[in-house]
Amino acid sequence: MNQPAVNPEWVADLLLRGPGDSVRLRLDRPIDTAALRRSVARAQDRLRTAGLVPGGTVALRLPPSLAYIAFLLAAWRVGAQVGLIDHRLTQHEVDGALERLGAQYVVDAESSEGHRLCGYAEVVAGVSAREGGRPAATDHALVQFSSGSTGASKVIARTSDDLIAELSRYDRLPEFPRAGERVVLLSSIVHVLGLVGGLLNALHTGAELVFPRRLTGEGILAAVAESDLPTTIIGVPFHAELLTSIPDPIPLPQLRRMIVAGELVRPAVPPRFRERFGVPLGTMYGMTEIGVIATDLDGTRWPSVEPAHGMDLRVSGGELWIAMPASPYLGAQDPTRFVDGWLCTKDAAELDGDRLTVLGRLDSQVSIGGLKVDLTEVEQAIAALPGVREAVVLHDGGIQAYLSLVDGATVERVKAALTETLAPFKRPRRLVVLPALPRTATGKVVRAPAALAAAESA
Repeated sequence: MNQPAVNPEWVADLLLRGPGDSVRLRLDRPIDTAALRRSVARAQDRLRTAGLVPGGTVALRLPPSLAYIAFLLAAWRVGAQVGLIDHRLTQHEVDGALERLGAQYVVDAESSEGHRLCGYAEVVAGVSAREGGRPAATDHALVQFSSGSTGASKVIARTSDDLIAELSRYDRLPEFPRAGERVVLLSSIVHVLGLVGGLLNALHTGAELVFPRRLTGEGILAAVAESDLPTTIIGVPFHAELLTSIPDPIPLPQLRRMIVAGELVRPAVPPRFRERFGVPLGTMYGMTEIGVIATDLDGTRWPSVEPAHGMDLRVSGGELWIAMPASPYLGAQDPTRFVDGWLCTKDAAELDGDRLTVLGRLDSQVSIGGLKVDLTEVEQAIAALPGVREAVVLHDGGIQAYLSLVDGATVERVKAALTETLAPFKRPRRLVVLPALPRTATGKVVRAPAALAAAESA
């Protein structure tokens, strides 16, 4: 018999406790503790009926919804390992992700209602067995992808103890919402900030978690204004810039702060946010591999952050390293990512006492609207398309691709093929077709933005 991949009791002990009539979630309607427990129990019955057992594996591919939350908690209650797949990925990317996960079962949307700018969907979920699926080979409860689902993305796994430890770090952050307060969540619950800092932490503390009806600037502020309870917004820097662009925002005395993570914040945004709303724009630094690492939730240290409780950090050769008891990666992995008990973040950083300043990425991974994109993955996907001879992808104010085409190929066909291959947030903003890509004297493709721009002009 399979060994359980997760201790099922932690879900009830930490996430589903509390008075039955306490409102826990607010989507198209308020969901109290009793209703959430019932939804989880029904999802658990469906997973067991489908054949999922302790130590089994299930992939979850649903938009933000009550169904997503119920099936996630239900799978953990069964004792299964859960792999998360972003619902916005193409079928091509999903197939690659499922192959890497080896999931035995897939929970997908049979139907989904909701505008694309809505913060949640009304979902009818289906559970299906997947041919060739494998039971869990480790005791990890959660499996995620660092960026996308194919190519150079990393498969990252965390145990239930890892998640409990991260929730404990959140417990030591007094600025984070508690019972009697609200969280308006804009971050994706497939990714670590929205999943742990938003969903799991709100369930753990008893804060009311709100998914806005509209993910527009006005819609976000309307979600804050719906209650007099103290409210925190959690999102990515893009959302903060969106809110600061509103000319005359409505007064929001219940707004405590906004907290953002996922990419570096532009210098003008924190002071503009405080001026506009009278509250701080807090920042966080974290990684899928370990969760929250450092914070500046009251906005007094920006652009620096303070390491969270228990984080053992060092800077080696300008790169931030984090102590971890074991590698968080599954499958084939870059040996430079985890070395002798240290997670090598590939982030440039400076560490001065309790002040950590993250300076940016050292590798090809970038953040687009808070979603991680690996430029190597995008480049490989474009280069593999019919009609493309060669391609270089870089990030220069946005994802850009320089490519040369075989005779008879057109950029319109390339764009059409990309819609079937890459999720919208991964697609280049610009496709520049050149007769041939510039190369160095040794024959290597030139990747310098200035050289590529000069080739475009010529």
